[in-house]
Amino acid sequence: MKIDLTGKTALVTGSTAGIGFAIARGLAKAGATTVVNGRDAARTEAAVAKLKGEAIGADVRGIAGDVGTAGGCDAITAALPLVDILVNNAGIFGPRDFFETPDEEWERFFAVNVMSGMRLSRAYLPGMRDKGWGRVLFLSSESGLNIPVEMIHYGVTKTADIALSRGLAKRMAGTGVTVNSILPGPTLSEGVAEMLAGEVEKTGKSIEDVAADFVKAHRSASIIQRAASVEEVANLCVYVASPQASATTGAALRIDGGVVDTIA
Repeated sequence: MKIDLTGKTALVTGSTAGIGFAIARGLAKAGATTVVNGRDAARTEAAVAKLKGEAIGADVRGIAGDVGTAGGCDAITAALPLVDILVNNAGIFGPRDFFETPDEEWERFFAVNVMSGMRLSRAYLPGMRDKGWGRVLFLSSESGLNIPVEMIHYGVTKTADIALSRGLAKRMAGTGVTVNSILPGPTLSEGVAEMLAGEVEKTGKSIEDVAADFVKAHRSASIIQRAASVEEVANLCVYVASPQASATTGAALRIDGGVVDTIA
């Protein structure tokens, strides 16, 4: 299978590092004009330069803007009025006990993890509908199905992403536009590597081995018994964004290593 996204424009939010950057790289290598996004202008420019170096000849651009605010989303859509592929990847996470999580934290998580994708989808879906083709992806999480007790607020936002994605897929029925959610499990991104850095130093093990130990201890239902790579998550996203995935819509697509114990 050869995925060719030549002539398509893709926006990946929160793509200066981690899964977002890997998705942007995959889309760029498939020929899409790829727009990198981050809150900080300097980091966004650095990510664009890095991506151009890894996807030689690709058309790569950057738009800095905080998608966690209405103003930030408006600025992005003003600078980029139309896209063919929207990847709502930007998100935040972090453990905090339910009884110690104030309203402000719930609102912050909803603003970044849910409202950003809602606002950008509302802005870009009409243009996709008018062209008769488009792809919207929401980066949810296996935590949207398997709510983690240590960060209920995060899990609830990821459940909301799945529901929003399904609803929008139905709203776009028959238009040639697909909307899906992607549910990664434990993934060895830069953020996770940073979280595990102390254990790497302490044990002398590789980051991959330490991440596998973490998965076995904290996500013991994992079938692959290791963390996925950001490239493995990105590969699914690039396929779902492609013409080849035209019959896949309204789906919650798990790339969780089998963490969620279900056959459906």
